[in-house]
Amino acid sequence: QVHVRESGGDSVQAGGSLTLSCEVFGYTHNRACMGWFRQAPGREREAVAALDTYTGSLYYTDSVKGRFTIFQKNIVSAVYLDMSSLRPDDGATYFCAVRDRGCAGQSTFRAQFNHWGQGTQVTVSS
Repeated sequence: QVHVRESGGDSVQAGGSLTLSCEVFGYTHNRACMGWFRQAPGREREAVAALDTYTGSLYYTDSVKGRFTIFQKNIVSAVYLDMSSLRPDDGATYFCAVRDRGCAGQSTFRAQFNHWGQGTQVTVSS
């Protein structure tokens, strides 16, 4: 059974930085699409960033380009989201998700992700 766990959420002031971590346990495939999504109260969940662990391809939603960086370290089962120049509208619950077959190119953010974490809260004050 795959288990996804996020951490690193915190309260920061606008303009600040934060790094979120995602660990995946029990994943046996050698390729995955690791994605970060977020949902603010009263708003729909939106994709933020994704990384294909096999190709290294990166995907970002427009609003975070140049401010957020998704990356992985040596192991397939961990991915991070480095966030800088945070704005109040970045505040949300951030979820990590895993897609078993890798990312889906331009359709990545509309693709189905198979495993989800419980989320970590990011609050940005003005």
